[in-house]
Amino acid sequence: MSHGTGAGSSGRMICWFNYEPPRNRIQKSTVQVIHGGVNLTDEMTPEEKAELISIGSAAIDPELLPPALKTTATAGPGAGGTSFFIRSGTRRVRLSVNPNSPLRVVKEGDGVAVLRNGVVIAHGILERPLCHCPRQAYITISERCIFNCRFCPVPKLQGSVKDIPTVLRMVEETAASGELEAISLTSGVAESPYRETERMVEVVRALSCRYDLPIGVSIYPTWRSSEDLYSAGAAEVKYNVETMDTRIFSQVCPALEHPFILSSLKKAVKIFGKDHVATNIILGLGEDDACVREGVTELASMGVIPILRPVAASPLRQGEITIRRPDPDRLLRLARMSREIFTTFGLRPDRAKTMCLLCTGCDITPFRDV
Repeated sequence: MSHGTGAGSSGRMICWFNYEPPRNRIQKSTVQVIHGGVNLTDEMTPEEKAELISIGSAAIDPELLPPALKTTATAGPGAGGTSFFIRSGTRRVRLSVNPNSPLRVVKEGDGVAVLRNGVVIAHGILERPLCHCPRQAYITISERCIFNCRFCPVPKLQGSVKDIPTVLRMVEETAASGELEAISLTSGVAESPYRETERMVEVVRALSCRYDLPIGVSIYPTWRSSEDLYSAGAAEVKYNVETMDTRIFSQVCPALEHPFILSSLKKAVKIFGKDHVATNIILGLGEDDACVREGVTELASMGVIPILRPVAASPLRQGEITIRRPDPDRLLRLARMSREIFTTFGLRPDRAKTMCLLCTGCDITPFRDV
């Protein structure tokens, strides 16, 4: 299990939902019409972003995607997959590369257009990820996990564990771009939650001595993780609760402790402050909207910002879990609901300095997108 980006939601049955959309042929005349330049001031609408996020992938000509414009996830449900970012005005979308996706990205003047069934549904530019995402060094420390959350491929991949010199080199290379705004760290649990916290504290301390940048950390919590990370120099934390439906949680995260994650989040707010503690709620595991509303309200009342993250299907988890990625209407409805709840409790996700709330590529983020 990874407790970071995957990005990183309630299901009543355990089976595999296999969605394989048909290939789309783009008419030559359609491509000719859209050539002629892209208006970069014509910002993608929330509805357009929600449609892209609801699918989460696109086919794209490899010539449009040189190595500098693509990234491979090493954490969360999308681990192992290649993706890219499209920016339109102030909105950003991360899409995984999938030749069978119903979306296709084509060149449009100096930018790109996203087509569905030959019709343009969004415009933008391809944005360079510095290290996993734009403007950040977003680094996975332990690319392996002893837990076995059913939606996450990380336990199946058994990747590497980065040492401090490796992390420092990665951040140094990213900082050389002149675009670095934040350092974000995530991790699976290679040996134990306590050892992972110790490792992360060492990394944060080493980075905070060298860079005057906000550092965000997403791990599975321990009793002293918030105090120790804050003392080491972290500015924000994210402990992922995954779902607020406890029955579903017991099915998909059988080795984790739901009440402990909640208590750790509440404690973290006292240390890091409101707007600087977040958690993922995965959408698409079978939860209903009432459960999401109750969960967002409970977390917001603590001062925690819940990120509503659409579930991602991994072929490494085939046959283990039911998923149904939320449609655009649900994504927008729940994002607007969250904004109302955040307003009630005085929370502002757009004040966050690191991690997913700064990136916004995988979610519809209140106060940034709606």
